[in-house]
Amino acid sequence: MHRKTSRLALGAVLLASAMVLPHGGHAADQYKTADLLIKLLKTGRGVISDNQALINDPTREEKGFTAEYMESETIDRFKARTGVDLTKKPDSPQAKLLLLLLASETEVVKVFQPVINKKGIGFKGVLPAKFARMTGERFYRKTGIKLKLTSLDYRFPANAPDTFEAEILKLFADARYPRGKDFSKQTRIADKRVLRVMSPEYAKASCLKCHGTPKGERDITGGRKEGWKEGELGGAISVIMPVR
Repeated sequence: MHRKTSRLALGAVLLASAMVLPHGGHAADQYKTADLLIKLLKTGRGVISDNQALINDPTREEKGFTAEYMESETIDRFKARTGVDLTKKPDSPQAKLLLLLLASETEVVKVFQPVINKKGIGFKGVLPAKFARMTGERFYRKTGIKLKLTSLDYRFPANAPDTFEAEILKLFADARYPRGKDFSKQTRIADKRVLRVMSPEYAKASCLKCHGTPKGERDITGGRKEGWKEGELGGAISVIMPVR
């Protein structure tokens, strides 16, 4: 199921010097970086989502869902989605940031590995939202760039929207706002310039198992369903990127 050697081996020696935030250049370049980071997080989360049945299979121990498989599958899907090949030698701050995010995604799978391979247990708690949160936390520690899921119906405290995010979530929910359109703005936080980008997310059928109806019913995680319907706004991915 997975390839024996890491396809990121060629870039491993560059990670130590990759903690360079985008600066200078045109604002469009900075937005493009944020957009690709969002797409890469969505891609990795999609791999987790599409493999939930395998991850939660109580009859199997070694499932082949490893960090190496996660890396390889994410690279392939991301290339198909964006045309960006993460196996090539990174030659820009943007490429290095993408590699750091990919590394964060694979590290989270390594953390999950013991429970993924635990036989006799069905639901493992390895959820797409949890994966995205843990990935974002690791990426922030490496780069200073905040990348998180947020929603007005948040469950985990770290996903709570700040004032800016809450306002944009309300904007996304307005029928007059173009569906699927990102929102970006350069502003200041603590007197430092940042680029803020938010990308709306809409409920898919797979989301409704935990977030659908009937509202208030306990889902498999023990949380209460929010009553979402397919296609409704569920939340957003938020990026806060320092700029100089």
